[in-house]
Amino acid sequence: MDKRAFNRGEFETAYQQKKMRLAEELSCNFEWSTMASGQLFSRNTQALFYNYKQLPIQRMLDFDFLCGRDTPSVAGIINPGAEGFQKLFFGQEEIAIPVHSSIEAACSAHPTADVFINFASFRSAAASSMSALKQPTIKVVAIIAEGVPESDTKQLIAYAQTNNKVVIGPATVGGIQAGAFKIGDTAGTIDNIIQCKLYRPGSVGFVSKSGGMSNELYNTIARVTDGIYEGIAIGGDVFPGSTLSDHILRFNNIPQVKMMVVLGELGGRDEYSLVEALKQGKVHKPVVAWVSGTCARLFKSEVQFGHAGAKSGGELESAQAKNQALREAGAVVPTSYEALEGAIKETFDKLVEEGKITPVTEVTPPPIPEDLNSAIKSGKVRAPTHIISTISDDRGEEPCYAGVPMSTIVEKGFGVGDVISLLWFKRSLPRYCTQFIEICIMLCADHGPCVSGAHNTIVTARAGKDLVSSLVSGLLTIGPRFGGAIDDAARYFKDAYDRGLSPYEFVESMKKKGIRVPGIGHRIKRGDNRDKRVELLQQYAHTHFPSVKYMEYAVQVETYTLSKANNLVLNVDGAIGSLFLDLLAGSGMFSKQEIDEIVEIGYLNGLFVLARSIGLIGHTFDQKRLKQPLYRHPWEDVLYTK
Repeated sequence: MDKRAFNRGEFETAYQQKKMRLAEELSCNFEWSTMASGQLFSRNTQALFYNYKQLPIQRMLDFDFLCGRDTPSVAGIINPGAEGFQKLFFGQEEIAIPVHSSIEAACSAHPTADVFINFASFRSAAASSMSALKQPTIKVVAIIAEGVPESDTKQLIAYAQTNNKVVIGPATVGGIQAGAFKIGDTAGTIDNIIQCKLYRPGSVGFVSKSGGMSNELYNTIARVTDGIYEGIAIGGDVFPGSTLSDHILRFNNIPQVKMMVVLGELGGRDEYSLVEALKQGKVHKPVVAWVSGTCARLFKSEVQFGHAGAKSGGELESAQAKNQALREAGAVVPTSYEALEGAIKETFDKLVEEGKITPVTEVTPPPIPEDLNSAIKSGKVRAPTHIISTISDDRGEEPCYAGVPMSTIVEKGFGVGDVISLLWFKRSLPRYCTQFIEICIMLCADHGPCVSGAHNTIVTARAGKDLVSSLVSGLLTIGPRFGGAIDDAARYFKDAYDRGLSPYEFVESMKKKGIRVPGIGHRIKRGDNRDKRVELLQQYAHTHFPSVKYMEYAVQVETYTLSKANNLVLNVDGAIGSLFLDLLAGSGMFSKQEIDEIVEIGYLNGLFVLARSIGLIGHTFDQKRLKQPLYRHPWEDVLYTK
């Protein structure tokens, strides 16, 4: 006997011995799961979605519409600590899905929702899943996260088995019942779902460890059969919440499922529970199976594949041994993965010939409405605007008034600074001071038709009201949320500078008081994309002011706040507030008491009120000149809900 023959014989002997030991072990210790014995989902199934994710929820709702469901499959969303509603689409209709702060509250509010889809991270997935399993209304828990501690997973499995509940996952994409219900991102995009014919039920039950390979097999099965009836990805962790055999036994009890397809992988012994079920005659329908990972033998050392459980721990855990065991137990096992499609087709065709399967009549699914934003980008639709404005444009780097850039207006030097200096301060200030006041007014005169003050004025003018009514309507919106914080910025910067506080001491003291630093922070601008208006003011001050100590202090504060966040830049309120302090102190025309009084009374916010009045008056005249009709807000832009 040559060496190769000896080794082969030695292997066969060891293989048979191990198989016998495994069979004995299974026959003695294997207990069939008390998991639900039939169908998990239906066209009426509703779920609770934990940890809001817009895309997978919208994909579930789009699948519902594609299948012709009457009700959305997502009954509620659970976001710990948050309540309210999330707007999503159910076909062409925009709906409001309730958001609950706790699992208990959601289950109480939606007693018919029996599926819990858990998108929590691996750190909190176990605790939230256990909480869901303990709710009497929840029957199925799908855990998407991978990396859940094995000890936690074992506790979930034990509780689920004791209480006749089902856990899918961890590390799963979920599952799907064709034409009825799907979990999260299962089966991917709508295009893939349509290609795989998942919008209506077929005759094949499918179960796999891999979510990614599930998509591949959905497509394969759709090509050579009438499609799947139900598909489950149990997850690739070492201890899945439910096993391949659990779901095959379920499929065996579902009349609509006529054959089953199983895709296993090397590592672990889950497939052997299916072997035992086949041997004991518990499965009465054809099973086509393949265990992937046959290439592992090409490597000299043990290889960890993608999943935590995809690692061969011995010959019996190899793909070859599992495939052989399944074949001997009666499953249809091809010679390679490439031959799997042919094996599925042959099995299906045989059932059709025997009259056990009547192929499904194909239907045309309804088209999913395209989102407006994507349709506009692709040039498929055009949407009308609701307000016309010809006097300002705030879409560029710097606001423009009637088409003239802000920098041009500044360069021209037009203004009423001298008048303001006389009426407000009762003295004639130097030209550089009055020009600075004019610059502030020009910069603050208007900021487009969409801000609250301008919008109010436009609506009032279009109602036929007079100039004063229209102007006041806009001015009344000026307050804590709209109108700037120039006075506060000047007050806090002055107090901090005069007391000799360092930027660090100033900012941290404000933080301890729970007060945001006025004049610091912007919703759009960043440290690498400064506000053009701030730059213009600073340039002017450096050129004309005798001293800019308060502005320099504000810049030092900005330098410190930028080290915390890139949007904590000096904004236009902070720039005007600090520079106006430099104007008052540097001109030599105001006593310390007068400066304190000016800041305290609110002179600086008065600049904003005056400046914005110019823009509000302009919007009034613009609407009257354009003869705009009564404004009515479009009902399409309102979510009507209970």
